[in-house]
Amino acid sequence: MKKILLPVLFLICSTGANLAMADSNDSKQKSIVGQVETIKVHELDLDFKARIDTGAKTTSIHATDIKVIGEDSDSDNMREHLGHMVEFTATNENGDEVRYKGKIIKVSKIRNAQGVERRYAVKMDLGWNGEHKTVSVNLRDRSKLEYKLLIGRNWLSGDYLVDVDKKDEDD
Repeated sequence: MKKILLPVLFLICSTGANLAMADSNDSKQKSIVGQVETIKVHELDLDFKARIDTGAKTTSIHATDIKVIGEDSDSDNMREHLGHMVEFTATNENGDEVRYKGKIIKVSKIRNAQGVERRYAVKMDLGWNGEHKTVSVNLRDRSKLEYKLLIGRNWLSGDYLVDVDKKDEDD
């Protein structure tokens, strides 16, 4: 009886400890963001009034004059530029501009109301409320859109919850 009881008791104790550890990992406190937040793009040293969009998979920034360095930017196959450097001008809603160079880490195929388009993506460090998170950011001309930075699920995932009633402190 002892030979059976001891291993069973050990199994129950270790399973309980593992469940407690899993619960503590799942209960990590998530920060709550509103529909619009001020986000700092650290590489650009610029603040953006950003729209938080749970329907968008990837974060997008307003980028113009996008050029692949040392390559023909007009190539039909944008995937050939993966790993190359891209240079672009980013502009926030105040008209503050910064020229930036970054490595193309991804070429995304985006479906929207205008159809299907491809966009380059670079890694960027986005900060909010003293927190930092580095994510893939699509480069897109957002000049006709109110928000020059759109925060997608890739930034929200695992760390943030959205409260649509919460207002940005700057409003």
